Amino acid sequence: METSIVIPEFVDARVAPRGALESLSQQEIEQLLSSGQGGLYPLFRRCALAVLNAGSDTDDAREIFDKYRDFDIRLVRHAFGVKLEIRNAPAAAFVDGEMIRGIKELLFAVLRDVVFIANEIVDRGRFDLARPQAITNAVFHILRNARVLDHRLRPNLVVCWGGHSINREEYEYTKKVGYELGLRGLDVCTGCGPGAMKGPMKGATIGHAKQRIGTGRYIGLTEPGIIAAEPPNPIVNHLVIMPDIEKRLEAFVRLGHGIVVFPGGVGTAEEIFYLLGILLDPANAAQPFPVVLTGPRQSAAYFEQIRRFLIGTLGQVAADRLRVVIDDPAEVARIMDRGLDEVREFRRQQSDSYSFNWLLHVGEEFQHPFEVTHASMRTLRLHREQPLHDFAADLRRAFSGIVAGNVKEQGVTAIERHGPFELVGDAAVMAMLDELLAGFVAQQRMKLPGAKYIPCYRIVKS
Repeated sequence: METSIVIPEFVDARVAPRGALESLSQQEIEQLLSSGQGGLYPLFRRCALAVLNAGSDTDDAREIFDKYRDFDIRLVRHAFGVKLEIRNAPAAAFVDGEMIRGIKELLFAVLRDVVFIANEIVDRGRFDLARPQAITNAVFHILRNARVLDHRLRPNLVVCWGGHSINREEYEYTKKVGYELGLRGLDVCTGCGPGAMKGPMKGATIGHAKQRIGTGRYIGLTEPGIIAAEPPNPIVNHLVIMPDIEKRLEAFVRLGHGIVVFPGGVGTAEEIFYLLGILLDPANAAQPFPVVLTGPRQSAAYFEQIRRFLIGTLGQVAADRLRVVIDDPAEVARIMDRGLDEVREFRRQQSDSYSFNWLLHVGEEFQHPFEVTHASMRTLRLHREQPLHDFAADLRRAFSGIVAGNVKEQGVTAIERHGPFELVGDAAVMAMLDELLAGFVAQQRMKLPGAKYIPCYRIVKS
């Protein structure tokens, strides 16, 4: 008689540190065990569960937290430091009862960043986070503590942005671009999740392997509000959790030497307008910073729509800061390779760091966290009668709010309680925004394929 093997859905385990944090102070342990005010346990639990749930086929954070509502993770003192005692964890994070090595490294990266940010960035008062320079310093210290700043490396880090909800052809294209980047010895940094964040890393691993490069960096930058909806993909070998979306975006542009943008939705639009708002600032006019928008041939209409929206809102000068390359992965990599040579020479002449772009001016309108509420969304200045970088900042906030309403637990809850966010602005701007967002919905770029999308926003023309 045949017997079926029952594969457990949940696993209990005790895990020792690997590569990130081996010891903690008494105060840090107490913070991590506390669920009360000032305690880090709720944040640590959320981020840890997201890492253990890598490979999930949902981008609904509440669905994940509900499924694993009995998940628990605790610190256990040990003669050689600390261990993590885990209860009811996703079984996919284990092989024959042992946690997968890469997931273990990412789990302790979560512990490292949660502890460091709470104690060194927030509580100690070392950084006045109301001041722009102090915010940049905080971003630097988080990245340095995570050991992703290597002064010995020549500029070779390409940031790849794009949607977590893309079709198969677009995903395969991101792998081809990553492969071409890897063949040229370029490393990859993404938002660490699935889709266009995973593909370039996966392709780069093959390119690096062919060139016998064993030190390839696949850096994933995330933040607590998005990590459950976009858990780290298995290629990430350096995970950094930034405190909020604004510091995450600043980390991208300070750490990266060039940016490739693949098809995406509102999150990708947010990133594009963040970047353009910075590049259009007169203080950055001399900064070489290669930016390429690219996708397979079927995505040409998508990029034309993005380009029309850019010209209609920020003008031709914004479109001129970008290159659009359709269906040519090798050309994308060549443009990046040549562009990084310019970045390298500029940094050398200016005596600026290769690993962290100190000379890039990031205005405080791009640095202070945007609290997404119905009131803050309605009062955004969505009109063209203001400096371009200020207009770009509020467009970025509008897209950020829609991301929150789509996938972040707090934003989803606010929509359920009070209805859609309202966006108010010039009639012409609102018409273009409505067309852009409607295109994202029609192309299923708001949620993972197959998931029903109910808009979390409403366009109001003034």
